[in-house]
Amino acid sequence: MFRGFSQLFSKANKDLRHRIYLTLFCLGIFCLGSAITIPWASVVYEELGFLEIFNIMSGGGLRNFSIFGLGVSPYITASIITQLLQMDIIPYFKDLKEQGYVGRQKINKITRYLGIIIAFVQAYVLCVFYMNGSDVFTMLKTSLVMTAGTAFCLWMGDQITRKGIGNGQSMIIMAGIILSMPSVFTGAYDGFVLAGTYSTGLGIFFFILFILVYLLIIVGIIWVQLAERRIPIQYANRSSSAYGAQQSFLPIKINSAGVIPVIFAQILITIPATIVNLTGNESAINFVNNYISYTTPTGFVLYVVLIIFFGYFYTFMVMNPEEMSKNLNQRGGYIPGVRPGEDTSKYIGNSMGKLTFVGSIFLVILSCIPIVFSAIFDLSSAVTIGGTGILIVVGVAIETYKQMESSLVSRSYSAKRKRLR
Repeated sequence: MFRGFSQLFSKANKDLRHRIYLTLFCLGIFCLGSAITIPWASVVYEELGFLEIFNIMSGGGLRNFSIFGLGVSPYITASIITQLLQMDIIPYFKDLKEQGYVGRQKINKITRYLGIIIAFVQAYVLCVFYMNGSDVFTMLKTSLVMTAGTAFCLWMGDQITRKGIGNGQSMIIMAGIILSMPSVFTGAYDGFVLAGTYSTGLGIFFFILFILVYLLIIVGIIWVQLAERRIPIQYANRSSSAYGAQQSFLPIKINSAGVIPVIFAQILITIPATIVNLTGNESAINFVNNYISYTTPTGFVLYVVLIIFFGYFYTFMVMNPEEMSKNLNQRGGYIPGVRPGEDTSKYIGNSMGKLTFVGSIFLVILSCIPIVFSAIFDLSSAVTIGGTGILIVVGVAIETYKQMESSLVSRSYSAKRKRLR
């Protein structure tokens, strides 16, 4: 690993270093913009409800109406919508999906325009709910600034993808989460040491325990993100008995859905609390706080069930076993010992179901550990969201590392071939 990264400083990889510098420059601009509050909309509010996860992704800028307050979260919402529309809901999107590269380009273009529209709608709704007493012109002006901030973030993400180290939108999300992580540790330190709830020695011990649990969570995330089941694939036009023949596999990850099930579950579990708090109905507020909030036993169980449900729903929506079986059959491939067609589809579906259950349980543990930890030690709400953020950061970091490693290996291989010539 360290030997590979030492190659970055060689003369042959000068362009790769420039890509890294460009990426760091764009991420620095994003971090700076997340701290710039819109002057005429300097509103700081305490409870964000289901928007808390998007506040984490924007580096905390959503809480105080910064120019990058929405970040790229509208683009994420638009991406999820377009993925849903490709599942036989609208034939046009399904046709685009089957057109290959050209279709993907059109879907990406539609996703960007839809993300800008969603950004304006989200910004205006936030202004209506939280900028009390402001006139319509001020709210429209604030909405346009936040929408322009989202458009600029998307443009920077494209520059990172094309001229940087890749994964532009994901890198911006990761930067926002890393930017908001210090508040997690400062909140934990305040709750354990400075709050006076425990003695100084015991508070420091609990804070160290908190850090160790965080590190264990990171190790667990890395293991799950890299774990996959490889289903052996044989092709009719390839000989498996030839010396040195490479075995083909169909890889299926344990956690194919990523963090999407947790986001969906958090949105559904916190929307009722956000609505009743805006209406001000005391009886409805008490009912939600006593039975639906995930800090209560019934809300906690509902939260777990929603994560498992969306884990299966999103995984089978993105990775359709029937389409995978069909594509495998069209390429002349089959699973040894399994008949092509319906049997292959059932075999892949059963494998995905077992892996998805393990991945969903992992997401439940990852999401519930901070909640249980905060409930036991009475920590602030900013600490409870940490597990989800770590999952995103580790996933993006692993993917980026693999891309850089493969780039360095290919460059080293090309250099050796030139020397041999």
